[in-house]
Amino acid sequence: MATMTYRQALAKAMREALRDNPKTVLYGLGVTDHTGIFGTTLGLEKEFGKERVFDTPISEDAMTGLGIGLALSGYYPIHTHIRNDFMLLAMNQLVNSAAKYKYMYGGCFTVPMLVRGVIGRSWGQGAQHSQSLQSLFSHVPGLTVIMPSAAQSIMDCYRYAVNEYKSPVISFEHRLQYDYSFEVKERRDDQNPFTSYLIRKGSDVTIVAVSVMVQEAQRAAKYVKEKAGIEVEIIDINCLTHPDVDMILESVKKTGKVIVADTSWASFGVCAEVARIIAVNAPDSLKVPLKEISMAKSPCPTTKALEKHFYADMGDIVDNIYQLCSGKEKHNQSLPDEEYKKTLYKEFKGPF
Repeated sequence: MATMTYRQALAKAMREALRDNPKTVLYGLGVTDHTGIFGTTLGLEKEFGKERVFDTPISEDAMTGLGIGLALSGYYPIHTHIRNDFMLLAMNQLVNSAAKYKYMYGGCFTVPMLVRGVIGRSWGQGAQHSQSLQSLFSHVPGLTVIMPSAAQSIMDCYRYAVNEYKSPVISFEHRLQYDYSFEVKERRDDQNPFTSYLIRKGSDVTIVAVSVMVQEAQRAAKYVKEKAGIEVEIIDINCLTHPDVDMILESVKKTGKVIVADTSWASFGVCAEVARIIAVNAPDSLKVPLKEISMAKSPCPTTKALEKHFYADMGDIVDNIYQLCSGKEKHNQSLPDEEYKKTLYKEFKGPF
């Protein structure tokens, strides 16, 4: 086992993609500047040349069309967005072209490409730069959507996407995770990493989580284990468009208590989809109603004081675990205070 940060895993994955496949092209706004998409693309233009690694105009629709054309011509494009909000400007290309090409032409044409989008809170990003838009893209057949929660997922999923997968992949990377460290091995045993993973075994409560909420769930699980002896099972969905339904249902049937933790809004999103999976396949498995952990249902505020209340964290998960296990919304268990949480979190370092 080696230790690697999320940022280092992304940089390694990008370098490997360019090194191992001479047809790989990496581009996007900010790819070649001094920050290199939070350090994940630094030095690659010099190493592989400006024809394969390049910055772009602020024209996401045109640049996505370029990527689709490259993919149809035998190249493997990696289009990087320093904020996933900008992907809204490429919706026509992604939804009406990339997602449908293989279907419309009877499999004669494929569009293998990777679109990276950075999501999540930092400091004062405001309403237009803090969104997590994974649900919009997961709704569309033909698009594969992943939300790697750890360095291992980055290495496995990106390697598989570039070298083996023949369809468009959209990956959402949470900016808070970039400095988190993880244990990684050279290669995961699973042949297809576009699936879900059992992160922690437990018997009392199931948490189904994505992205940075997997880390929040792990912190919460450790806390309630130490304070109340509660054993939490954690499932990392990882691939929103190909979740391991059997894994989710098996866990739910065992615990009967479920929390879904997402980085976005609950309505029509990951929370809604997991609830749908359970309602359709095992409606009698829940002992108590499912709990949702999500962003407040409003645009993100810019001020730090309000932003703090907009995003959920381990404290909200702990509170909901106690509610499920006690059967009461008002329980007598203590929640992690701000000083305790500060010891666990890394501050976002910017610059964007």
